[in-house]
Amino acid sequence: MPAYSIEGVQPVVHPSAYVHPSAILIGDVWIGPGCYVGPAASLRGDFGRIVLKEGANIQDTCVAHAFPGKDVVVEKDGHVGHGAILHGCIISEGAMVGMNAVIMDDAVIAPRSIVGAGALVTAGFQCDPASLIVGTPAKVLRVLSDKEVAWKAKGTEEYQRLTLRCFASLEECQPLEDADADRPRVDAGDYQPKNRT
Repeated sequence: MPAYSIEGVQPVVHPSAYVHPSAILIGDVWIGPGCYVGPAASLRGDFGRIVLKEGANIQDTCVAHAFPGKDVVVEKDGHVGHGAILHGCIISEGAMVGMNAVIMDDAVIAPRSIVGAGALVTAGFQCDPASLIVGTPAKVLRVLSDKEVAWKAKGTEEYQRLTLRCFASLEECQPLEDADADRPRVDAGDYQPKNRT
């Protein structure tokens, strides 16, 4: 993985964390045990600190950055979807940020909450635990059900399993010119997307 020190400060990656080789880590970045960092993610600890705690994931093309003296923290089992931007904010334990959402400075996403895809969470935002947060600017729509919180937890478990799958079998290769007739499928587990009604 491309990792860079700045002013003598180097990224720290726990040996049990998986960081895709195309992800970029700069400076004051701490990645904890069992974390997953996806392809083309950019974690820039060149002003503030970026911290991923145990079992957190930050997926493809996400950006994490902060102003000087501020932190981005993704707490234990935090889940950050494809293309999200985190700037000087806290994603609390068990919370999820949807795809392409933007979380601004000093915002705190409470434990077990879900930020909808494409939401813009403005600076200083606060909410209660298990909130469903949607819109631009984002607002709390309602309290999540136990079933919805469990669904999110299952998705995070699949990313924790993906960390192990990547260590076990992900390797660079040349693409085939033709697919085999009995081409296998990847083992995607039993996690299913939430039905929208």
